[in-house]
Amino acid sequence: MELSQFDYDLPLSAIAQEPATPRDASRLLVLDRARGGWEDRAFADLPGLLRPDDCLVVNESRVIPARLLGARADDGRPVELLLVREIAPDRWEALARPARRCVPGVRIALGGGAAHAVVAGVGADGVRVVVFEAPWPVGELLERHGLPPLPPYIARHAAPGPEDRERYQTVYARADGSVAAPTAGLHFTPALLDRIRARGVEVHALTLHVGPGTFRPVKAPTIEAHRMDGEAVSIPSATAAAVNRARAAGRRVVAVGTTTTRSLEWAAAAHGRVAAGAGCADLFIHPPYAFRVVDALLTNFHLPRSTLLMLVAALAGRDLVLSAYRHAVAAGYRFYSYGDAMLVV
Repeated sequence: MELSQFDYDLPLSAIAQEPATPRDASRLLVLDRARGGWEDRAFADLPGLLRPDDCLVVNESRVIPARLLGARADDGRPVELLLVREIAPDRWEALARPARRCVPGVRIALGGGAAHAVVAGVGADGVRVVVFEAPWPVGELLERHGLPPLPPYIARHAAPGPEDRERYQTVYARADGSVAAPTAGLHFTPALLDRIRARGVEVHALTLHVGPGTFRPVKAPTIEAHRMDGEAVSIPSATAAAVNRARAAGRRVVAVGTTTTRSLEWAAAAHGRVAAGAGCADLFIHPPYAFRVVDALLTNFHLPRSTLLMLVAALAGRDLVLSAYRHAVAAGYRFYSYGDAMLVV
């Protein structure tokens, strides 16, 4: 399929710059595959839109304050690092800006010189390997001096506010490791989760640490030629068992987000049943794709031509999804990370 088949027009004014307050005050577009239509609802309506025997699965990865602002130790020129993956203690893969200032051997001062990062190597894709020299573990360095990695379409991404440390994070985030939020989960509040459980819905968790590969543009001439970067995933035994029980009983598995969807489908790729364990998920879901696990999907509105939009189109059909997106634009829905949500049933 051609990349242009996943394009749509979006005015800049539709890109959300602030999250809804409270979290569940966002809007919800319910897309019904069976009848080929949609309904405008509120996210707070979600408990009533779920079935009492549904199995809801969330991604509990926690976003780390992965952006570090520093300067070359030799000439003071500014440098920005975005940490993407821990290789070993004090040794990380990172994206650097501007890359030309971060050649091997360069020493970068961080936190006003309280810590340093040394560029130890450059991968084929331009990713830097950096080694930290700091009086604290890297996790503490990030908490002291790191910034939330807001996406560039949020105007204040270069200087996030204090509220972004809380709001660019799900309320159930547990495991450190993501460099972007699993945004479908940003709408949940503890009270809404209580209402969902009170309805009889099972709620289970897995972890997929979101990396930059999730958002890497498709540059191949056809979407089939694109390759996804692998991302660390961990699926607990209890979650795998719950999902497999639901499937065996004919109950719906509802995935919160494209990251949860990819994790479950990747884990079931070999045998059709979700296998517990850890690994590196690199599954690229695009039309046509036969879903093995996920029956319904809660997700945000995604960028044109993105792999995330392709995943939604694989579940609901490209024409229906793009028609729903056109409606969402006309109806004033808010798009992208801090925007509104869609429930595909």
